Amino acid sequence: MKSLFRSKPVVILLGFLIWTWMAMIGHTLRWTVEGEAEAKAAWAKAPGVVVAAWHSRIMLLPSGWLKHIRDWPGRDASAAMLISLSGDGEPVARAIKHLGIRPIRGSAGNKKKAGKDKGGIKAVAEAVRLLKAGGVLCITPDGPRGPREVVSLGAIMIAQRAGSPILPYALAAKPCKRFDSWDRFILPFPFTRGVIVYGEMLETPRSASPESLRAELQRRMDAVTRRAEALAGYPIADTAGQSAI
Repeated sequence: MKSLFRSKPVVILLGFLIWTWMAMIGHTLRWTVEGEAEAKAAWAKAPGVVVAAWHSRIMLLPSGWLKHIRDWPGRDASAAMLISLSGDGEPVARAIKHLGIRPIRGSAGNKKKAGKDKGGIKAVAEAVRLLKAGGVLCITPDGPRGPREVVSLGAIMIAQRAGSPILPYALAAKPCKRFDSWDRFILPFPFTRGVIVYGEMLETPRSASPESLRAELQRRMDAVTRRAEALAGYPIADTAGQSAI
């Protein structure tokens, strides 16, 4: 079954279906948006920007781009998303191309597979070039394999090398289907309720400790996630770093 789902015809079909679903979600949900004015103002002053969102929200991620970010003033933004080289990432890579977002294939870091080449060096170099040129890079800081909703140092490393700030970006939808996968993957439904919360931009100077920046990004990601889920109508979990839904 795995070889079937990774065959080229099936991958092309899945990419088309994912793109269709992403676009439909972006245009049909009843969106509540918070923090846009502040994020837009910070955006106009920044060079490149790293946008950080949890891996479970991949089907929701393009919604903010389609609804707001691509039209924010301040730069002619070229957008990309960091996606793993695994076969599972190929349909998503194909889908986001249809939305005007370029995939950068590779993992920013995987300690469990340090001996394997996951395209990390090439992906980081490409991401840094994009950001230094004033582009936008979306990263799932808990991807590609977790732990769920725990920020890794990969996003910090890329942002510091490029001299770019990080924008925490939280999304929620209700009702939705939540799968029993490592990331508790969310499948949003069309014509339901959606929430986008833009957090406070995190500056990433090279002089700062990567671990202190990682901890601060974790705090801000947790805060915007809790806020998005509260606005969507979910109960809020007491455990830091884990969403309620």
